[in-house]
Amino acid sequence: PDGGTSPDRRRRRRKLVMFLAGVLGALVVMAAAAFLTDVGFDFGGKGGTTGERKPSAAPSTGDGKLPAGVECRGGDCAGKDPEAMGCGGERARTASRATVGGTLIEVRYSKTCRAAWARITRATPGDEVTVKGPGGGAAAGRTGTVDEDFDAYTPMVAARTQGAAKACAVLVSGQRGCTE
Repeated sequence: PDGGTSPDRRRRRRKLVMFLAGVLGALVVMAAAAFLTDVGFDFGGKGGTTGERKPSAAPSTGDGKLPAGVECRGGDCAGKDPEAMGCGGERARTASRATVGGTLIEVRYSKTCRAAWARITRATPGDEVTVKGPGGGAAAGRTGTVDEDFDAYTPMVAARTQGAAKACAVLVSGQRGCTE
């Protein structure tokens, strides 16, 4: 009489549609949360959403054992090469940056190593970059000079936080500038 759509059948269909809409909504919320918090469900094997390979375990920043490949932490890193000590690459982030003329200067920071260094790019041979860390003395400041590669970085200074260091450049043109 009603074409096979009884009130009970319509009610069950409406419940099913509402249930499926709820499941779909929950999936959308979970996907948005994963994307916004960079949980990085690694479906493509490329390490999350940024395309960078993520470490398989969170780097240790306590006073215990250093992660594999990391050779120093804090004051032990002062004056050492960040790449050779395992503090660069995926373990480092740009903490601050500034441009002087067309030259870019950056403070690079490794939470794992609790150390910072300065990097200068798009530079001219002879340009200098300096990093200054907290405290004083020789361990609190390091300089790097640009060679024919048009970039350079300094040795590290100890820094407990990413905002603890500042980079400054002196260009062969006479221009000067610092990160904030």
